[in-house]
Amino acid sequence: MKITGVRLRRLRLPLDPPFEPAWDPEPRPAFEATLVYVDTDEGLTGVGSGDTMDGFERYADLFLGQDPLELERHVRVLETIIFHAGRCWPFEAALWDLAGKAEGVPTARLLGGAAERIPVYASTADRRAAGERAQSALALREQGFGALKLRIDRTRLAQGLEAVEATREAVGASMEIVVDVNQGWRMPGDIAPLLDLEAVDRLAARLEELGVLWLEEPLAGDDVAGLARLRAGRVLRIAGGEMVRSPAELHALLEADALDVYQPDAVLAVGLLRARDLARRVLARGLWFTPHTWTNGIGLLANLHLAAGVGGGPFLELPFDPPGWTPERRDFMLAEPVLADAEGRLRVPERPGLGFELDEEAVERYAVN
Repeated sequence: MKITGVRLRRLRLPLDPPFEPAWDPEPRPAFEATLVYVDTDEGLTGVGSGDTMDGFERYADLFLGQDPLELERHVRVLETIIFHAGRCWPFEAALWDLAGKAEGVPTARLLGGAAERIPVYASTADRRAAGERAQSALALREQGFGALKLRIDRTRLAQGLEAVEATREAVGASMEIVVDVNQGWRMPGDIAPLLDLEAVDRLAARLEELGVLWLEEPLAGDDVAGLARLRAGRVLRIAGGEMVRSPAELHALLEADALDVYQPDAVLAVGLLRARDLARRVLARGLWFTPHTWTNGIGLLANLHLAAGVGGGPFLELPFDPPGWTPERRDFMLAEPVLADAEGRLRVPERPGLGFELDEEAVERYAVN
């Protein structure tokens, strides 16, 4: 089998009302996604998505005529491309989709097949007052979720803590709570100072008192020594690594015992193959592996297959925060949105590959190229 074509389609879904995530100072009036198609001479096509694939077009010819199943070769090529272009890991996801279709099995089975479904936490993001966030948590519990994520804006630390306190009071011990400070990476143009180690240490102490399961991205992602100091001697787990650029960054964190929870996103960070290899090392040490998934339904499914393949957990992130962020917004290019079951779990699709079907009408309606 040979690759005969690589195609990109960029989509743009207008958002009305705009989405206002806590990590971003600017409301987002539109949601953009890029689909990457890998065509073969045997009629199979793999599809991936997640990042914007900026700059990838001029390197697509490096894959033409190659066997799509030579994944190690393609990953090494992608690692050279991302030095010169954007994050191009959705291409690898498309290859894994194609590999599963070629074998007639879900991609998770090719990645290890350790689990068929994984509990999820509802990953919230909209800016809300403490009381409103607590009521939202109760609604999520009614829908079957056993855990949720709350985000703290580093410029409004007191308000963020109030939301965590109100949520814990509302749900008691019936839900796990994780907290994200989103300091591991920055939005474009954000040059404001980060919270320093002393401030984060105080925050972590209070979150420990509130029974928070883990604190995510509490410091800059490259502050390995600071993360290791923050983690030392704590009950509260420290999480990160979702947007790293290389496996070396993750291995440095692992060697320094800097994290309890490793979160590289398969379509944003280091790809599925490298993340699988890291996950095996992480899990062998008794640590947790649970990827970041905040892209779209295809990126979410790629990370579901990865986590299920290696036996990650105890939860997988599910971006879900109605009415601002719904499955219909996140997965607008899919025939069916990715939904948790009544027990708050995501099941690996039974169809071969990543297991989704595109909504071709929606793709045509929202395509910008």
